[in-house]
Amino acid sequence: MRVPVSAILLVLLAAALVPFGLHSAQEPQQQKPAQERQVPTFRPTVELVNIVFSVFDRRQRFVTDLDRGNFRVAEDGLEQTVSFFSRETDLPLRIGLLLDTSNSIRGRLQFEQEAAIDFLHSVVRRGKDLAFLMTFDSEPAIIQDYTDDLASLQEAILRQRAGGGTALYDAIYYACAQRLVQPPLPAGDNPEVRRILVVISDGEDTMVSGRSLSEAIDAAQRAEAVIYTISTSTKWVSVSGSDPRKLPEKYHKTEGDKILDQLSRETGGRAFYPYRVEDLGQSFLDIGTELRSQYSLAYTPTNRVEDGRFRRVRIDVDRKGLIVRHRKGYYAPRPAAPPRRIASVPTN
Repeated sequence: MRVPVSAILLVLLAAALVPFGLHSAQEPQQQKPAQERQVPTFRPTVELVNIVFSVFDRRQRFVTDLDRGNFRVAEDGLEQTVSFFSRETDLPLRIGLLLDTSNSIRGRLQFEQEAAIDFLHSVVRRGKDLAFLMTFDSEPAIIQDYTDDLASLQEAILRQRAGGGTALYDAIYYACAQRLVQPPLPAGDNPEVRRILVVISDGEDTMVSGRSLSEAIDAAQRAEAVIYTISTSTKWVSVSGSDPRKLPEKYHKTEGDKILDQLSRETGGRAFYPYRVEDLGQSFLDIGTELRSQYSLAYTPTNRVEDGRFRRVRIDVDRKGLIVRHRKGYYAPRPAAPPRRIASVPTN
């Protein structure tokens, strides 16, 4: 279809005149200076609360034959209806390994390195699991990003030297918020993974972190990461007597030990207080078994208020003598901020 040249010229002329103040009849002839307009905001909501948990008997043996009907879930004391339930026994792992390289652990750095290497060789499966290495002294640093190459991880661990302060909370916060919250997912129909953070430290943050302990725990809970901690504290006492086979015993938990315990407890993990690296062998095997012997459930919370508050979650089992270990709760979405207003540039 041919269009007359005159019509084309009229269209071009109209387009050229718009910037000079010619508007359609529906538009105001002149905008008011510094007129405010709204910027759209997006409000995240929690549709489902997902909880991963483990069940043990009194001898600390895993119990893996339970069904949905064996469990009751409560949020802030109110029973919830479970929407999804599964026994996940062999999911890929995404592991963050946090190695304290501050000056306070200088005498235990070799212990940390050996413990980290032993953990990786006990737990990580080539071709299925991925791990990254982050060190922290005065600030955290990613030394080796996600990989299943144990040789690369081991080499990176052995290169580390000690010095500086201890930014423990910053390291946990950034490991969770920047790496574990969106880890590499496996290909296939089931993209689910287990998120694990292993912290090897004396637990003492020397006031150099920009983040607090509560913010570190919050980041782990938002990333659905379980924290396992290994204390490097040397507060031990020798056992009296002449039996050389008896190992020294822990006589009290330091403030750092208590922090490591809280990190693990609040996220559903475990804290270890070994004297020698050899004491961790069975513990690492237990962790690997636990990570592949867990349950998961999800529910839609009855409390839909977006108040940003922490919601306590409790899972009970109907069999006597069993212990359920899981993260202690989650944070509700924060209230939506009012629409942000910005001034538009006036037109002449």
